[in-house]
Amino acid sequence: MAAVENEKTGSDGKVWSFCKMPFWETTHPSSSSSTSSTFSSMHSSVHQQSQILQSLDRSTHQPSTTVSSLAKSLLPTRRRLRLDPPNKLYFPYEPGKQVRSAITIKNTCKSHVAFKFQTTAPKSCYMRPPGGVLAPNESIIATVFKFVEPPENNEKPIEQKSRVKFKIMSLKVKGEMDYVPELFDEQSNQVSVEQILRVVFLDPEHSTPAMDKLKRQLAEAEAALEARKKPPEETGPRIAGEGLVIDEWKERRERYLAKQQVEGVPSM
Repeated sequence: MAAVENEKTGSDGKVWSFCKMPFWETTHPSSSSSTSSTFSSMHSSVHQQSQILQSLDRSTHQPSTTVSSLAKSLLPTRRRLRLDPPNKLYFPYEPGKQVRSAITIKNTCKSHVAFKFQTTAPKSCYMRPPGGVLAPNESIIATVFKFVEPPENNEKPIEQKSRVKFKIMSLKVKGEMDYVPELFDEQSNQVSVEQILRVVFLDPEHSTPAMDKLKRQLAEAEAALEARKKPPEETGPRIAGEGLVIDEWKERRERYLAKQQVEGVPSM
């Protein structure tokens, strides 16, 4: 009887069990769990791929910036000025006297450039001019003055070494303007050190290419200084008194009439 209640024989002779769950209920949980795990793994894979792409994107941009900044730091600073001599200041060695050196400074930029001198010995050295503003392709010969200390420890005159150094700095400016030292303080982040010049002594009694060149530069510097001292030539009409224009033909006529009166000839 128990067998009759728990089992039922079909027409095909097979016995179906009423205690077991239907096939769709027994198989659905496992199928849904596998599907869920599949979607979970796919989502995890997509998330990992997204993270990899983001990291690759960051790695693509960061090295380029790093390489660019590194390349800029390794590249030499572009000079705004051309110096002659390029890295030395030659002085004639005359102990106990104030001697002079000269250096040509030329603006090689397409814009106006201000320059400024500095020295480690401001009490015994000075520059003329100490700074200025140069137009594109404009050049100037600066004169540097230095007092030469007497030799110590019986050193030979030409072997005496000087620890004094000079520094030339540059700054791009907007157009033509008057030079003021405060320019370099206000825009200190834009200032470039063009060159640090060391002192080299020359024997004034011996003719060398460096000594001959120094003499030429000093002569040119003096000529340029005298030219700047001269007043500008008058190109317009001359004015006398309270704005009266003196006409050359009028002067000639007055001189002619005065001559006629002296000779006794009546004027018309």
